[in-house]
Amino acid sequence: MFTHPFTATPADIDELGHVNNAVWVRWIQAIAVAHWAHLATPEEQAAFFWVITRHEIDYRGNMRAGETATGETWVADPPKGARFDRHVRFVDAGGKELVRAVTTWAMIERASGRPMRVPAELAARFLSA
Repeated sequence: MFTHPFTATPADIDELGHVNNAVWVRWIQAIAVAHWAHLATPEEQAAFFWVITRHEIDYRGNMRAGETATGETWVADPPKGARFDRHVRFVDAGGKELVRAVTTWAMIERASGRPMRVPAELAARFLSA
């Protein structure tokens, strides 16, 4: 599991006084990119990138400006060709789950711009993390 803290700024807050849904999506992408940067070699980062093909998000709580949540992400199952599902959740300081998501990502080869099967050795790093 990979973790990263997120603190809500005034710009993240919507008219209801809590973090806007679009901000949660941005944070989901941010933690996924940070996880990729943490696990991938510089050569892999230069050769490949990821795109989101699907989001499934459950909103269970709220955050206000100045509050911090810990984002957690992991890959539970082996990839299917170029795609795998990434699990993400955000918890507050007391451990209460605020948001839970499953996002599907596809690996793209930079040189061709086409989806590429996730190499077994790279998949193994995500599965063991």
